[in-house]
Amino acid sequence: MDSGQDRVKRGALGPGERWSVRRKREVVLRILGGESLESVSREVGVELYRLEQWRDRAVAGMELALKDRTGDPLLEALDEAKRHIGELSMNNELLERQLDQLRPFAARRSRR
Repeated sequence: MDSGQDRVKRGALGPGERWSVRRKREVVLRILGGESLESVSREVGVELYRLEQWRDRAVAGMELALKDRTGDPLLEALDEAKRHIGELSMNNELLERQLDQLRPFAARRSRR
C-alpha cells in the first residue's frame, strides 16, 4: 500500500466516516479481481446489495468509457473530409453567384 495521505484505509469505516470514491474503487477492483462479495462485505462492513450496486455502476462506467471513440483516426479523417466538403460547397456557391452576376454581360456581348 502507499504511505502517507495516499494510503487507502482497508476495513470498515469508523463513526462519522464516509466512503470516498478512492475507497469504493479499491473495493470494486477487489471484487472484479475475484474476491467474493461475501468476504469483502464482511471485511469492509458494507451490505452485499450496496457492493453489487457499486460493481454494476463501475462496469457500466467502463462500458461507456470504452464506447467513447474520441481520438479515433477514422472519425477524425471523416470530420476533416466533411469540413473540406463544406468549404468546397461554399466556394462553389460563391462562384455560381459570381457567374450569375456576369452572365447578363456575357449574353449582351455575344449578341453583337
